[in-house]
Amino acid sequence: MPLSNQYPSLKDKVVFISGGATGIGAALVEAFCCQGARVAFVDVLTEDANQLVRRIGEMAGATAPHFFHCDVTRTQDLQNVLKIVGEQLGPVAALLNNAASDTRHDFRTIDEDYWNSRINVNLRHAFFAIQAVQPGMKAAGGGSIINFGSMSWYECQGNMTGYTTSKAALEGMTRGLARELGEDNIRINTLIPGWVMTERQLRDWVNEDTLQEIQRSQCLKGRLMPEDICAMALFLASDDSRMCTAQNFVVDAGWI
Repeated sequence: MPLSNQYPSLKDKVVFISGGATGIGAALVEAFCCQGARVAFVDVLTEDANQLVRRIGEMAGATAPHFFHCDVTRTQDLQNVLKIVGEQLGPVAALLNNAASDTRHDFRTIDEDYWNSRINVNLRHAFFAIQAVQPGMKAAGGGSIINFGSMSWYECQGNMTGYTTSKAALEGMTRGLARELGEDNIRINTLIPGWVMTERQLRDWVNEDTLQEIQRSQCLKGRLMPEDICAMALFLASDDSRMCTAQNFVVDAGWI
């Protein structure tokens, strides 16, 4: 589904997206590039990222993104990339903390190292990315930070406690930072997707029984697609949302 809305305030703005090579992240990279933003993104999936850069670079009217290979759980590496982005492209105007892993696990069998790895990939990197971009946003007169939550913990979905715990905590981080960031005209919100039909979800988790459950649970019976999440992200990053902060914006077709 092509997105129809254009936000003039996003043109030439620097946008940073974590986990941008595939899935929702790749859709976000494309959506912001089509707005004329200067997009930088990180991921560990180099081949997928390079293919995305080439594809967008060939699209009429789109600005090719900048890819940096980075494991977001390596905090110093992430902050170094953000420093380079600031030096090469300018201060980050919109930060989208999208990177995450919902790999299933049995809470009875995981050890401390695995638990920490879930927190690091799903929660910790967002805080240190925010810490890194705050000075530049403040100097520029403001900005927008979008943390990506999940409806999974609202629905008591099991077998991924590290993921659901992190996603619940991201909402607390959003509200916990909103007042301090607001002093610098930086707004921060949580975008909460429902069950989005990405390639990975369709490959690994969604089957006929799951699809029937989704249709029963959603008020709107269509399939939730990455573009539906992008539509809200564009609004939250643009100046049109200038008075929106400390909020949850749910895009789940009416599930939670």
